[in-house]
Amino acid sequence: MIIFTSICENYTHKARTLAESVKRNIPDAKFLVCLTEREKSPEMQFSYFDDVILSKDMWEGNFNRFIFKHSIVEASTAVKAHFFLYLLNRFPDENEFIYLDPDCYVYSDFIELRELLRTKAIILCPHLLQPGNIDMELSSTAHGVYNLGFLAINHSEEAEKFISWWAERLYLFCYDDIQRGIFTDQKWIDLAPCFFDVEILKHRGYDFAPWSLLDCGMTKENGKFFVKGDDLRFIHFSGFGATAQKCMNDWLPEGDHPFRELYDKYSLKHEQNDSDHVSKKQWSYSKYDSGEKIDDSLRTKYRNSYETMFSIEDPFQLSNKEIKSMLQKPKDNIALSEKIRYVMEREGIKGVIRRAIKSLP
Repeated sequence: MIIFTSICENYTHKARTLAESVKRNIPDAKFLVCLTEREKSPEMQFSYFDDVILSKDMWEGNFNRFIFKHSIVEASTAVKAHFFLYLLNRFPDENEFIYLDPDCYVYSDFIELRELLRTKAIILCPHLLQPGNIDMELSSTAHGVYNLGFLAINHSEEAEKFISWWAERLYLFCYDDIQRGIFTDQKWIDLAPCFFDVEILKHRGYDFAPWSLLDCGMTKENGKFFVKGDDLRFIHFSGFGATAQKCMNDWLPEGDHPFRELYDKYSLKHEQNDSDHVSKKQWSYSKYDSGEKIDDSLRTKYRNSYETMFSIEDPFQLSNKEIKSMLQKPKDNIALSEKIRYVMEREGIKGVIRRAIKSLP
């Protein structure tokens, strides 16, 4: 079993906490980290990480051109599909590939998931398994029906087709832009069951999260935790801190509760793994090579100007002034230049993306 997470360095403490829980409960699993930074720092040396791979080292094509257009929030999600493809190549004899967000924590072996992956190519978890939480139902329509803090595939042709489709969309459309119908990598997956053979995992012990708390039925019996009778496999501590606390206050009864107990224990581990203050590390892709801080508003303009994007070999070698100047140059809105066409072919941008670009004003 291959389990991986995708982070920038300021989430190293969360990845450490997750890795410890994986190794304790699924000892046969390999735990890998996809790191979207320029280099690996000493903080990435951690006994529970089997390997740390820089996003740029597994990428095919011009990584700097790709990553420049993303904020730190978008960056770790934008590389996930390509990392799945990298893992399928690197581990040809493995059949179980699982992504977990770094703020997840594993409590027991993935027994049901192992069995499903024998025959099911793609496994997703929905945000909600029962009606009644209107706030979360509305949130799911905006952010995505399925939570991409978890995704599992096996080593099959169907899984590879799905990941390739997803990777192609994320190349140009992995942004926090709900008005355009995009929420990073997640919203795309609403379409996956329409196009591919997808299994919807409705076991309540997988991907339990603060959004699951209303009438959740979590119990503790003889030291083990259950959710309406299902063994607890992992919790996704999404919104750890103020957001998760609000969910507990709004949706849990007053007094002791199994989730509060688990949250407090996770908080302690989370704090211990940040004793070196790695959470304060600055993202290495937040600056140009010169050290000048990138104006985030230029990132947005850059990604919406394909002529600018594909005409720059390495935007990090420039400056805010130079990028702004290039963005202000007159554009040919009728067709992409021959140079850009060549770059797109070289980068492996396929027909559907080329058509999408041509259709934009």
